[in-house]
Amino acid sequence: MTTASTQTSRSLAADPLALIDVDHVRFYVGNAKQAAYFYAHTFGFNISQVADLTTGSRDEADYLLTQGNIRLLLTSPLHDRHPAAEEVKLYGDGVKDVAFTVADAEAAYEQALRNGGVSDQEPRVIKDDRGTVTVASIKTYGRVVHTFVSRTGHYDIEQVKRGGSEFMPSFRKIDSPVNEYNKKNPCGLMYVDHLVGNVEEGKMDYWVQWYEDVLGFKMFKHFDDTDISTEYSALMSKVMSSGNNLIKMPINEPAEGKKKSQIQEYLEWHNMTPGVQHLALRTDDELHSVAELRRRGVDFLSLPDTYYELVWDRVNTMLKQHGHEAVKEDHAKIKDLGILVDADDEGYLLQLFTKPLQDRPTLFFEIICRRGSQSFGKGNFKALFEALELEQERRGNL
Repeated sequence: MTTASTQTSRSLAADPLALIDVDHVRFYVGNAKQAAYFYAHTFGFNISQVADLTTGSRDEADYLLTQGNIRLLLTSPLHDRHPAAEEVKLYGDGVKDVAFTVADAEAAYEQALRNGGVSDQEPRVIKDDRGTVTVASIKTYGRVVHTFVSRTGHYDIEQVKRGGSEFMPSFRKIDSPVNEYNKKNPCGLMYVDHLVGNVEEGKMDYWVQWYEDVLGFKMFKHFDDTDISTEYSALMSKVMSSGNNLIKMPINEPAEGKKKSQIQEYLEWHNMTPGVQHLALRTDDELHSVAELRRRGVDFLSLPDTYYELVWDRVNTMLKQHGHEAVKEDHAKIKDLGILVDADDEGYLLQLFTKPLQDRPTLFFEIICRRGSQSFGKGNFKALFEALELEQERRGNL
């Protein structure tokens, strides 16, 4: 008898690059222990596991942070020969690796190389008597890599999701008082909705083609400088999506404007090297998540009150035009929390963007809730960019 699970297994075997999950997002950071407590206290992540000198890791310290189906892996070098040492010096804290769970990491890696990808790390197997984790990496834009991860036995991804197993053989579970606090005061972040990459001017189409050719992604949406611009700056963006829509990866490049765009600012503070600009983290309750994050001290971008004088007519007219119900969340609370709202033919979304997460203006989070809409807040672009430009001007970078 053919079941849904056997059909899924066959499709995964037929396509080595079929993605099962976002296995993890790895950050290179200067001090993983301290960074772990920042993300735990401010964003509600649990400090779940560690691999360091106490577990036999002699080259790096790794802290695994979890919330919903989000896994952030914070890595710090333990000596100056580790590649993270040079990268932290050049770029500060930031995203190094967007890793994907696949059925067979070695097969996915070999297929990606046949498709034109460039190797970053050849396949290696990390194992003990309970199971294996196979990893292999390819290079993408700038400093970023994609690691293919396949897991067996105790380290199966479903076991990891449930918290029933260690992340890899070298990890051990840990507990912290902050985890108990987060359990009682949840932030409600569920999984990675999308990740946005910033590349040099003129290179967006190159990387769009790369994701199509090497990983089999498809273009989901695109925006040009008529969509994303203000009086002073503009950018171009194309959204790439995996074949099963598991993950979307917008790619931005700067466009010509009177002053410096946020993309150009990012590049200049990132050693003129492309990288991940922000992670969008999904919630099913935007008002609760943003209220809790604000209570914990998260700094969000601010919008003028005039935004809310115009947004409801625009959004509810769009929803009515396409036969959707009006925004159900409390309008006054949305305004009080500073949340942005947008709509399209499929429904609406709520979103809000943090300020940079470290001193260099090179990485931030987006908190997003979708009520049908699968877009990215096109109607908010102008208001958002004006808020970003105000922050750039305060930093002396506009």
